[in-house]
Amino acid sequence: MDLEPRPWAGDLEEAVSVFVRHRGRLFGIAYRVLGSVVEAEDVVQEVWLRWQKTDRSAVLSPVAFLSSTTTRLAINVAQSARVRRETYIGPWLPEPIDTSADPEVGAQRAEALELALLLVLEKLSPVERAAYVLREAFDYGYPEIADMLHISPVYVRKIVSRARKHLSDGQRESVDTAEHRRLLNAFVSAARTGDVASLEALLAPDATSLSDGSGLRACARIPVLGPARIAKLATYPRLWRDAEPRLVEANGLTGVVCYRDGEPATFLTVAASKDGIHKVMWVFTPSKIAAFLASRSRCAAASGRPGGTAMTRPRRPTSHGHGCHTSPGCPVMSA
Repeated sequence: MDLEPRPWAGDLEEAVSVFVRHRGRLFGIAYRVLGSVVEAEDVVQEVWLRWQKTDRSAVLSPVAFLSSTTTRLAINVAQSARVRRETYIGPWLPEPIDTSADPEVGAQRAEALELALLLVLEKLSPVERAAYVLREAFDYGYPEIADMLHISPVYVRKIVSRARKHLSDGQRESVDTAEHRRLLNAFVSAARTGDVASLEALLAPDATSLSDGSGLRACARIPVLGPARIAKLATYPRLWRDAEPRLVEANGLTGVVCYRDGEPATFLTVAASKDGIHKVMWVFTPSKIAAFLASRSRCAAASGRPGGTAMTRPRRPTSHGHGCHTSPGCPVMSA
């Protein structure tokens, strides 16, 4: 019996089918490595272009080819992004993504998806981050990861172990999703009513607030530390004047998008442990909020459901883009 691996013999139609079938996984890999919906979509689009142009008769495993190409392209983009973020004005936060239709964004497990963990992943090198994501979120074997990254399996084990240790040093045991939602609701309620005492009671003693505005909006350009200062920031009247907070699902947890005059103005979520809320994350950067709404519209279209739950009676978001820079007929657009 011939047990030698054979080249893949699919035609273009089958190539499209394979790509569409694995697109969620490819996007999930790129998003976790990059922390950006838009950059991840760009990587997936580039993978599609390469998959079209490659000699597919020489490909032994389409999914291995697609995953490997995605990983290497994401690492390249991450290396460039790292340089850009050194000059970023104020704290940088990952772009949130809607996970209501696909809670794991293409992964076998939901690891490395919460915003707070994606933020910690930024402390790793792009190669370390990719190795950790492939192993922990997608359950690739060490030899497979080694092939993708062009390094030895021994080195893969070493960097994944190092990444786990690094992340465990900076992480706390999170509360469950129901408690997270309760804490976020309580935070927003107290902030909107100016209840400083209740806010301080919700926050851990070493809590930090990060505001991502990229210099485009008037917001804190340095981390705000401690319950008293965070409570003062969170009750700032202009944050909530005429604001309509709507609950959304972002990165597997509850988030809030605040609308003003029907337009999205702020995204907010928190990270919490048994000690209370220890990280408050505000996104004011318009492009990041737009990217979230684009991912939300795409998920709603895929699931046939309206665009989410609300703290008040919901209206559909005004943005209907899908965040993918594609050409007509591309399976990324039609998937």
